[in-house]
Amino acid sequence: MSHLFAHLARMKLIQRWPLMYNVRTENVQEHSLQVAMVAHALAIISNKKYDSALDPYRAATMAIYHDASEILTGDLPTPVKYFNKEIEAEYKKIESIAEQRLLEMVPDEFQDDFRELFDSSAADPIYKKLVKSADTLCAYLKCLEEQSAGNNEFNTAKKRLEKMLDANPDPAVRYFRQCFIPSFTLNLDDINKML
Repeated sequence: MSHLFAHLARMKLIQRWPLMYNVRTENVQEHSLQVAMVAHALAIISNKKYDSALDPYRAATMAIYHDASEILTGDLPTPVKYFNKEIEAEYKKIESIAEQRLLEMVPDEFQDDFRELFDSSAADPIYKKLVKSADTLCAYLKCLEEQSAGNNEFNTAKKRLEKMLDANPDPAVRYFRQCFIPSFTLNLDDINKML
């Protein structure tokens, strides 16, 4: 018997942005779906526009599980996680232990199939970077949504994420930002007018 999927089902119980006032709360499960959709799109954009040979389905699947270890660790807020190098290093160790615990829940015959999904040290660096870009884009989108709802709590996070995205050398990220992000500043009526 494996408790893996019983644990994974709890992703919906872990709230993101726990130190900040949220107009609408976001849980790890819904965040992971959005990251998967964006990672899938980034892979397609990379392939069609920039001659890459990425597997969009692999990117999406890795993104689905990218925060799975948080079912064991919780979502540690960014200011705490990166407060100093010592805390960051210790948290990485905790994350690694949680990833190994998840992998151990997978029946032996399937562990090789799940290794890249749960063990970040085993993940292909190209896909790991793509999923990280998607994760950053989704965090930025959350900031835009909160600001559009009148919540200024996310102003500093938005500026920090914007700098990270500006520094990202991936042209697919730049394309995604230009093509898809402007709609996030519009209300539903304005979006529908453009159809």
